[in-house]
Amino acid sequence: MLEDNRQETAEHDEEFYEHHRIIADKGQQPLRIDKFLVNRLENASRSRIQNAIKAGSVRVNDVQIKANHKIKPNEVITILLPNPPRDRELKGENIALNIVYEDDYLMIINKPAGMVVHPGYNNYTGTLVNALVYHFDNLPTKNGERRPGLVHRIDKDTTGLLVIAKEDYTMTHLAKQFFEHSIQRSYMALAWGTFEEKEGTIRSNLARSLKDRRIMQSFQGEEIGKHAITHYKVLEEFHYTSLIECRLETGRTHQIRAHMQSVGHPLFADESYGGKDVRYGPQFTRYKQFVQNCFQVCPRQALHARSLGFIHPVTKEKMYFEAPLPDDMTALIDKWKHYVQYHSVTEKE
Repeated sequence: MLEDNRQETAEHDEEFYEHHRIIADKGQQPLRIDKFLVNRLENASRSRIQNAIKAGSVRVNDVQIKANHKIKPNEVITILLPNPPRDRELKGENIALNIVYEDDYLMIINKPAGMVVHPGYNNYTGTLVNALVYHFDNLPTKNGERRPGLVHRIDKDTTGLLVIAKEDYTMTHLAKQFFEHSIQRSYMALAWGTFEEKEGTIRSNLARSLKDRRIMQSFQGEEIGKHAITHYKVLEEFHYTSLIECRLETGRTHQIRAHMQSVGHPLFADESYGGKDVRYGPQFTRYKQFVQNCFQVCPRQALHARSLGFIHPVTKEKMYFEAPLPDDMTALIDKWKHYVQYHSVTEKE
């Protein structure tokens, strides 16, 4: 940290925003906050900063300020902005979208399994962003970044609800709600095993696995990773699997998947986190064949972003949406219900 003119930046890929903290010089002359920040931040236009001020995403000495505030010596300025741009031309693709809700400022999309949310390594086409570019004009792109309108994401093989911003102010305001953890999100999942505690909270730090960089690993203590909190509740049990509801207090990459693996209950069919092994149940060939049939019914992690709640950035209304379970998860759960109905819980493991 520099002695004067100090600045710290923290990026959070899972929610697509960046957080800046700047301390004004001891000799700082009075200067409007927007002009001050334009001079200090790269890739931050004056209109982008003004939108952040309007959305309440700029604070001075931890107090929300107005656009005419003038910076004084030693004041501490914090600002929340969508992440900086990435270099790659986006091409629109005619991909059907399941739009649950839409107005002039935002839309809610129910994403199917198999669709990548934004372009990345080996996934530069066929993504949700490619579909958005084709279907909608003038989504906020932040100087051509590869994720127009996105303020959060869900994994490729996770289904469910996403909110998309259609203009800059909405994007900035929604990013602020995600940053402050005021967004309400619940997920439905089928996990291996039965839980001793039918309701609980998992707290740990999450970071890239030391053995496999493609997955996340749970760590205790503050030395490594980012703090993550998942609340869960068991809704129904099927001898060797459990239908659970998960509510996120934070939004880390693979958070539910990594947390459930860390407590011995990986999500059913989640190959990356051990969910495609027969984790619980008897060793009978007939039972193993039943599980393999279940994997065929739902060949991806059994995880669905069911609900999404937030304050509308413009109307200030409380918005709440739910998406029913997709067909593959419904069929999977029906198979387990049928199994419970016709097999005794006293089967020997």
